[in-house]
Amino acid sequence: MSDLNIDGFFSLQGKVALVTGGSRGLGLHAATAFLLAGAKTVFISARKAAGEQGIDQAVVRLNALPNISGKAVGIPANVAEVKGIQRLVDDITAREGRLDILVANAGATWGGPFEPTPDWSSQKVLDLNVRGVFNLARLFTPLLSASGTAKDPSRIVVVSSTAATNVHHVGEHGTIMYSASKAAANHLARNLAVELGPRNITTNTVSPGFFPSKLANGLIENLGGQEQLEKENPRGRLGQSSDIAGIMIYLCSRAGNYVNGEHIAVDGGARLGAGRLTRL
Repeated sequence: MSDLNIDGFFSLQGKVALVTGGSRGLGLHAATAFLLAGAKTVFISARKAAGEQGIDQAVVRLNALPNISGKAVGIPANVAEVKGIQRLVDDITAREGRLDILVANAGATWGGPFEPTPDWSSQKVLDLNVRGVFNLARLFTPLLSASGTAKDPSRIVVVSSTAATNVHHVGEHGTIMYSASKAAANHLARNLAVELGPRNITTNTVSPGFFPSKLANGLIENLGGQEQLEKENPRGRLGQSSDIAGIMIYLCSRAGNYVNGEHIAVDGGARLGAGRLTRL
């Protein structure tokens, strides 16, 4: 008879989490999932506090969730810059003194024809999607290491994209540097898995396909619209909030304790027919 016990297998009871880019879209879905799974405190960061996409409105929505025991806290920060990340470290240290889960979700994209690509767009994409992730992991390692144990490691989850492994978008609406940055983030996460695993920190990558959001909606329209993309997806739909919530809870709960250095696509299998998604 197995001694397996799955009670609380997917619980995040008492955990402290940070979700960058947590005021909207996938980041907000992740923050919501953590609170519903029992997290004690979920910090969310974004560059802006005010406005319909800012942190303040997201914190209000998160703290209004029914039957939660924890709370959401917003901290404005630009995680493309070391000083912004250090501000997060200092604030979370002062408020909680620990961090169990770091979700590096904040990202930047840019699309357009190849040859006229302005250099500033490449710098913006690489600074946030690669350097920012590296510096988040580097500067938060002391807090994460202090919280993690051999039986219950701390977690880093890097939010990447299926664009990291496939070439979906070239031509007029090409996203070449975005795709390259996400590929770099994937391999960065593998390196972090080996570097930080002995410190009781796991690192994994989640690569979403199309989830309707402010970041993705423009590209969805350029590729024929939501209905067309749904027809081309083996699951017959685009991503939903529950899809990202499920994978985040799995990776950050006891169920995912031994998963380290993995890349998990959440796209309904659309990447397997990527050629159909290309629009020149």
